[in-house]
Amino acid sequence: MLLETWLAFFAACWIISLSPGAGAIASMSSGLQHGFLRGYWNAIGLQLGLLLQIAIIAAGVGAVLAASATAFQAIKWFGVLYLLYLAVKQWRALPADISEETQQKPTGKASSLVLRGFLVNVGNPKALVFMLAVLPQFINPHAPLLAQYLTIAATMITVDLIVMAGYTGLAAKVLRLLRTPRQQRRMNRTFAGLFVAAATLLATLRRVPA
Repeated sequence: MLLETWLAFFAACWIISLSPGAGAIASMSSGLQHGFLRGYWNAIGLQLGLLLQIAIIAAGVGAVLAASATAFQAIKWFGVLYLLYLAVKQWRALPADISEETQQKPTGKASSLVLRGFLVNVGNPKALVFMLAVLPQFINPHAPLLAQYLTIAATMITVDLIVMAGYTGLAAKVLRLLRTPRQQRRMNRTFAGLFVAAATLLATLRRVPA
């Protein structure tokens, strides 16, 4: 990949990652509930989902999924239902004991947070279709494809890890300000509403006709 091509793709990655979406909401929710260090496992799961999507496109399966109305709808509604599940879970989350001691203790299983992030990204067909439309613009079909896709994957994941660290860390900072159960319930319900909004937007997504 030529340097100027990579720089253009690098800039595009920042725009894509910084755009608020289900991944950003999930990262902030994890940071709020678990703090930065433990909540950041969610971002790892997001990257595993992203890596799977890039691998699907590199294998040529992405074009098939994008062209299949049934596959598109199945992935879309899985994503909608999962986001609604996260909304209900966030809404029903009980206030925690926010003290200096409890803030030092990690909570939540890392594996469950990784799985949560993975499912959020995998359940978003919009990301798959978007990458299917964008990535070929940065691919030179006359050069080795594997090296180009590895560069693309490394760039996207590195940028997204940095951005999600910002979202997770910002929410973790807010955690220290939530001293009362009422404040925590209000914040949990705010994030529940954001998950519902993300699910609603995903539900309105339509497949672009081939």
